[in-house]
Amino acid sequence: MSFCIIHELQGLNGTAAGRMRVRAHRPLPLSVTADLTRNLDDLPGISGVRVNPRVGSVLFFYADQQSRLSALRLLAVRDKNPVPHTPAVTSELLPEKTPGGGLLPLLRFFVIRPLLPRIWRMVSSVMAAMPFLLKGVASLLHGRLSVDVLDAAAIAASLLMRDFRTVSVLTLLLGLGETLEYWTRRRSLDSLTESLALNVDSVWLLGKDGTEASVPLGQVQKDDLVVVRDGGSIPVDGIVEEGCALVNQSSMTGEPLGVPRARGAAVFAGTVVEEGRLVIRVNQVGDGTRLRQVISFIEQSEALKAGIQGKTERLADLAVPFTFALAALVWLITRNPMRAASVLLVDYSCALKLATPLAVLASMREGARHGMVIKGGRYLEALCEADTLIFDKTGTLTNASPRVVDVIPAGGYQRDEVLRIMACLEEHFPHPVARAVVRKAQEENLQHEEEHAQVEYVVAHGVASSLHGKMLRVGSRHYIEHDEGVDVSPMAADIARQTALGRSLLYLAEDGALAGILAIEDPLRPEAAAVVKTLRGMGFKRVLMLTGDDERTARAVAARAGITEFRAQVLPTDKAAVVRELTDSGCKVLMVGDGINDAPALSASHVGVAMSDGTDLAREVANVLLTRADLGGLIEARRLADGTLRRIHMNFAATLTLNSLFLAGGLFMVLAPGLSALLHNLTTLGVSLNAMRPHLPAPKPQTPVMEGRP
Repeated sequence: MSFCIIHELQGLNGTAAGRMRVRAHRPLPLSVTADLTRNLDDLPGISGVRVNPRVGSVLFFYADQQSRLSALRLLAVRDKNPVPHTPAVTSELLPEKTPGGGLLPLLRFFVIRPLLPRIWRMVSSVMAAMPFLLKGVASLLHGRLSVDVLDAAAIAASLLMRDFRTVSVLTLLLGLGETLEYWTRRRSLDSLTESLALNVDSVWLLGKDGTEASVPLGQVQKDDLVVVRDGGSIPVDGIVEEGCALVNQSSMTGEPLGVPRARGAAVFAGTVVEEGRLVIRVNQVGDGTRLRQVISFIEQSEALKAGIQGKTERLADLAVPFTFALAALVWLITRNPMRAASVLLVDYSCALKLATPLAVLASMREGARHGMVIKGGRYLEALCEADTLIFDKTGTLTNASPRVVDVIPAGGYQRDEVLRIMACLEEHFPHPVARAVVRKAQEENLQHEEEHAQVEYVVAHGVASSLHGKMLRVGSRHYIEHDEGVDVSPMAADIARQTALGRSLLYLAEDGALAGILAIEDPLRPEAAAVVKTLRGMGFKRVLMLTGDDERTARAVAARAGITEFRAQVLPTDKAAVVRELTDSGCKVLMVGDGINDAPALSASHVGVAMSDGTDLAREVANVLLTRADLGGLIEARRLADGTLRRIHMNFAATLTLNSLFLAGGLFMVLAPGLSALLHNLTTLGVSLNAMRPHLPAPKPQTPVMEGRP
């Protein structure tokens, strides 16, 4: 595994300090990622280490030249050590065969075993025990005192006492437990794979004659030229051939800020163009690239364990030596191997280690069935803990399809010309407001030829271009009045009348003068008010709305949604600042958004939620994706998270209580070793089955919408 330096910035803050990014020639397994992060962190003078396994990227800060050389030496040593193969298909993430042989052990134990002679029952018990004994020995050889060692010791103790029936019961229950975990994990991974695949069906190809054509992604070949504009997801791996843009690579590197990409730079599938236009020469495309992305995400999701899951697993590891110590103490005091075996055959580790990850994975799978993709176990915990709810307005609280209800020209301008010019500029961008303007022009049969110069998108403000030598600006009042210095007072009466109706306004300026405004009605989602009211009753202490609209429009929309706290005329950076302000004050923020300008706030929040009809960037950055265009998914997500955490705590209490009773029964010889083992393993299976129970009612089938009906 060789590394090469991708980027280095020296002389930070006027010192010998610097920052370096290196990249491996292929993705890194999670085990290598953890090891590399730890080794770099341990080096004197090295800080801020971030390793992204998805692209083999390693970023670190060094204090001086000595620490820089130390890091490079460490990476050079890594070059000589081969890195294990990264799976190429989803099925490689799991064993080829179902652990424990599926349901075959049940058949063998209840049907075949009673018919066998005694000697063959003994041989059968020993053969069934061998895989568990070997697993325990392997764990010991690797220096780990794990649950596998405890299981092997319990089986070995039963073999030494020639209690072959207990051996059979133990191997049967352990095998069924592994089968249960495998089945749940398999189903969860399948659901995640289906839900999280890159949703790009078609791309724009640049032909040799300079024209663009939309073609299915499956037809794209190596060396084709793909065009991606603002807000679009990059569907291929390739090299920028033309253009300059800010690309959000948070899905790959974890860095929330966009990075500049120009001619010669590499870009990757799944990243998103924030601002600009790129022509990309294809290196890799198709199912291969998309499948690798899905696999990497699944690996990443498996690594994103809930904090409570990590706690229970640490408790489970601590319980193993405690059980061994207690068994040894009982044997030393009583010299009775039966009592010692009774202690050894009952432990807390199995249920603690199995039930919590099963609960997390089962909930993630259930979420996918109910229209919510939860991108990792820790976000279930974050959903449960959140106490402050922030909504973006446009496209989130309101429908993602606003409509133009009025076109008002300024003095000296024609109504149709104002609408035609604005549609001409806005048609290049995927924002719902832009689509509404274009749709209005189409409804009125207004043709708008491509006569303008290249259109520049000013993120969260508007668009800028020129036409017939005239400078054109389209956007919000803040952009037109404050940034561009255009006087809007000549239309003050029209502006006041439209904002009093709760409408959003889009302004057109020509050569520094106001040319007209469009009034846009942003209908509130029909379920919005009820959802806000329900979520308040589910533990959210504060509910806020953020919008770039003026205060009167914001107040009108917030009142209809039942929200009393809002911030108006908020810029994208201000949204993230509001989230950080609340977070710094101790709030745990759940942010719901859908647009390019919501991405920084989604990244800064405790847990970010995006709508399915939002932009690619918002969907990529968010921790939870609602795959149905309905805010009611927030209620189900909260219920699912609350239920999952509640069930984990219930399983924890049941495990401690029942296993303590079984342990006491073994100590005082009330329970025989075989019965202790049976009850203990039945408890493990019981809490595992409880962890897998659904939290939400079965989803209702979607009623098809008949064409031509409202």
